[in-house]
Amino acid sequence: MITVRRTLAAAFVVLGAVALTACTAGQPEPEDSLDSAARSEVSATGSAPIVFAFVCSGAADGSSDTTGDDADGTGETYTTYAAVWEAERTDCRAERITGTEMSAQQRAAVRAADGTATLEELAATCAERGASPWRDGVSTPEQAELAAGLVAYCPGHPDRDHLQESLTAYRG
Repeated sequence: MITVRRTLAAAFVVLGAVALTACTAGQPEPEDSLDSAARSEVSATGSAPIVFAFVCSGAADGSSDTTGDDADGTGETYTTYAAVWEAERTDCRAERITGTEMSAQQRAAVRAADGTATLEELAATCAERGASPWRDGVSTPEQAELAAGLVAYCPGHPDRDHLQESLTAYRG
């Protein structure tokens, strides 16, 4: 019975990883391992691309959610970017749920950010909506590097076009 449960749990994690990384389908996986210096509270498993869950507390209207998990200050957990975007959250952190290696898209985004953000920071910022840097203009080299990383990492973000326009205007 325990073996069946473990098999079902492993299948669930694999299906979740496939669903969350659908945007990188067809791209070869990198052979470089993720820097082990960046740690999260959730243990990463396997050698698949890194997949995140998001723990968020702030709402785009500036209010703080006082229901559910957020009532105790820990935040509400989401498993997809779309769910966070729909909830219009502004204060999120990314928690690794599976994988140990960056996908080609993740590596490109970290390279584009050029040291201004880790993969976890890019993922957390990608989950957020209605906050900086998505709504603000790009006016410094650091903001441009972060914006470039987010544009590469978050192709489906509702505010991506605005950020791309700000980045293009800055680079002029």
